[in-house]
Amino acid sequence: MTTDRTARTGLLLGIGAYISWGVLPLYLKLLKGVPALQVLAHRILWSLLLLAVVVLIARRGPAIRAAARGRTLLLLCASAALIAINWLIYIWSVQNNHVLEASLGYFINPLVNVALGVALLGERIRRGQTIAVGIAALGVVVLAVSDGGAIGISLALALSFGFYGFVRKIAAIDALGGLTVETLLLAGPALAVLFHANSTGTAAFGSDRHLDMLLILAGAVTAAPLLMFAAAARRMRYATLGLLQYIAPTLQFAQAVLLFGEPLKPVHIVTFALIWTGCALYAFDSVRGSRTPVTAE
Repeated sequence: MTTDRTARTGLLLGIGAYISWGVLPLYLKLLKGVPALQVLAHRILWSLLLLAVVVLIARRGPAIRAAARGRTLLLLCASAALIAINWLIYIWSVQNNHVLEASLGYFINPLVNVALGVALLGERIRRGQTIAVGIAALGVVVLAVSDGGAIGISLALALSFGFYGFVRKIAAIDALGGLTVETLLLAGPALAVLFHANSTGTAAFGSDRHLDMLLILAGAVTAAPLLMFAAAARRMRYATLGLLQYIAPTLQFAQAVLLFGEPLKPVHIVTFALIWTGCALYAFDSVRGSRTPVTAE
């Protein structure tokens, strides 16, 4: 009974995390007048403040300091740079009406993770998963041949987040500790951005109380889904968690077309059809494989 309750809690946390990421464009659209680099800086600094409170309450400070040394610290420097690049591209994409391309990037991302696992970690995948990756890759090729500019955003998001996940996988630190150290490493550049904006009279913070509250909210908007995801990962089967990751880009796609009026071209329909087919086949094969013994092919 306890196991069922734990799994149910994990499922709810996972759904909550991916829905939060899925509706993030709605929040970022409210900050359209704020330069993307300033939004990123506020996202980092207010997240750090929130995470510091969590770390203090949980009394995790000594453990995080002990873990964030040597090779792990170097890896976290790399992951901090990657997640900052990913966040900046995503913020810019939403503010400049490229939510459709951004959603495609996060549909591609799980397949990038597979490629990195095979190429860099020596992981084996089944024949069905290989076919699924091939179909999705065909969708990327179709869009690249038709409109290279559009696919650039998608690939930049997919690759930056894919390599971020890879680095975090091999870094010997947990989710809370890693995210805290990453934001701490990014705090200096974030402060520099805001100080420069203030000195040149272009700072968004302090000009409007409503806007200030939205920027402060960036901490919770950033940290909360990451913490929910980390908690979900500890409570549920990884195959199930993998299926949930398609919630976010699906919601982003729906907002782009239905709310933001971004044009859905025929090439987009073909591309998304191939990507969705590949993702569905991969998810189906992953679930099937998790229920049967793994055999080498």
